[in-house]
Amino acid sequence: MMTVGIDEVGRGCWAGPVVAGAVVLAQPISGLKDSKKLSKHQREKLGFMINEQAAAIGIGWVSAKEVDTIGLTAAVRLAMSRALDEIQVEYDAIIIDGNFNFLADNPKATTIVKADDLIPAVSAASIVAKVARDNYMADLSLQFPHYGFESHVGYGTAKHLAALHAHGVTGHHRKTVKPVAALLQYESMNGDQ
Repeated sequence: MMTVGIDEVGRGCWAGPVVAGAVVLAQPISGLKDSKKLSKHQREKLGFMINEQAAAIGIGWVSAKEVDTIGLTAAVRLAMSRALDEIQVEYDAIIIDGNFNFLADNPKATTIVKADDLIPAVSAASIVAKVARDNYMADLSLQFPHYGFESHVGYGTAKHLAALHAHGVTGHHRKTVKPVAALLQYESMNGDQ
C-alpha cells in the first residue's frame, strides 16, 4: 500500500512560514523518527537520503503574511494541501501526524497521534519539512542578522523577544502572534519612539 505521510513544522513560531512535508517512500530508510528527536546533522543526512530515495516528495509553504490573513488552522491546512499537490504518484492513503485531520475533505486522509515517530513516511515528511524550514530561516538570518533566526528558527525565545524590542518587527514576523501584536500595539501607542 502506497501511503503519503504528512507533517508540518513552524506552527508555534513568531516568525517565518508554516511548512508541511508530504512523502511517499519507495523503500525503507533506516533511522527515520520524529525530526525533533534527531540532531541537526542526523536530520540533514536523513533529509538527503529521503530526497534521493523517496518515490515522491512535496513541500508546502505558507508565509507569515498568509498565516496572519487566514489564521493558523487554515494555514496548516493550506501548507498540507500544497505539499500534497506536489505528490505525482498514485497513493492509497494519507496519514497526518496528530489528532486533527486538516485534510478531512479528502477521503484518503486519516490521523495518527505520534505518527511522526511511528509511521516511516510521516517521519520522513517531518524531517523534510524541518530541514527545508530550518534552511530557510538560516538564509533569513543573513538578511536579518540581529534576530538569531539561525538558532531559534522563529520560535519564541528570550533572545528573539529581546531582538524584537531592540530592532522591531520584520515583514517575516506573524503580526497576529501575541508577543508581536503586543509590541506593535505598544509602538503605535508610543509613536514608535
